[in-house]
Amino acid sequence: MQDIKQTAYLAPLGCEQFLFDELSDITHVFGRLALAKGEAQQAYWAQNIWYNPKIISIKSISDAAKSLCSIQRNWWPYSYAHHRRLELIKERLPHISARPLNFLEKPKASPLGSFTLIDPQTMLVASACQSPMPNGEWHFNEDKINPPSRAYLKLWELFTRGRVYPKKMDICLDLGASPGGWTWVLSNVAQEVIAIDKSPLDERISTLHNVRYEAKNAFNINLSDYKDATWIFSDVICYPDKLFNFVTKLLEQFPDKRYVFTMKFQGIDHGDVVSRFAALPGKIIHLYHNKHELTWYKY
Repeated sequence: MQDIKQTAYLAPLGCEQFLFDELSDITHVFGRLALAKGEAQQAYWAQNIWYNPKIISIKSISDAAKSLCSIQRNWWPYSYAHHRRLELIKERLPHISARPLNFLEKPKASPLGSFTLIDPQTMLVASACQSPMPNGEWHFNEDKINPPSRAYLKLWELFTRGRVYPKKMDICLDLGASPGGWTWVLSNVAQEVIAIDKSPLDERISTLHNVRYEAKNAFNINLSDYKDATWIFSDVICYPDKLFNFVTKLLEQFPDKRYVFTMKFQGIDHGDVVSRFAALPGKIIHLYHNKHELTWYKY
């Protein structure tokens, strides 16, 4: 395990098989953490990626903490076994704040390493990881009063992570908007939000001064009627193939607009449609607040 170049990938809870299916050359699996040969692969379903992980033998809890501190200051554990021993090691390390973020708050830039116990005398450690957040978990100080559902956290996370989001001069089109979680987020940053859905918005959202609700089927609208929209969003429940065809038409008509769409999956046989989305302009990401979903966006 130590002699070849490897990378470790942490799967979101409940999406382990999605991640394992897209990886090649997996050598070991530790709970949700898969170790695979070679440099980092494209892994849309990875919640965090550990770069160049190493095996370290330890004699005791204090020896484990000393070994980690000799590499760098900041560490966070991934626990899949030997939970109490891992927690005792963490207690010997310098404190790392895992407090929830505020919307659009930039995480600290200090490198954060990850480690786990393979057995009581063996650690797998990586001093560099893809995510600046512990185990790739993006927690926020949630607004439990205004948004009508927790779906708003997807946009909070995407905008906070990417630092790109609508501004006060932008007009946003929210397709399949009901009950209005995404519309609520967009109303706080954009000039206007046009929310389209056959089902009505939550009254708290529909009465916002810069929200315009239209009772229509989101996939049957005349897109030319909304040519002034600078961003187009959708978190609608829809078969991925239908969504892909719709997005393709949007890109043909309006290649310069900005897009954020959620791809929702029922089973594990979805590799083909993900590959087709990956061939489009833009990027694919699994947000911590996604479930069995991926987010495609183009800025």
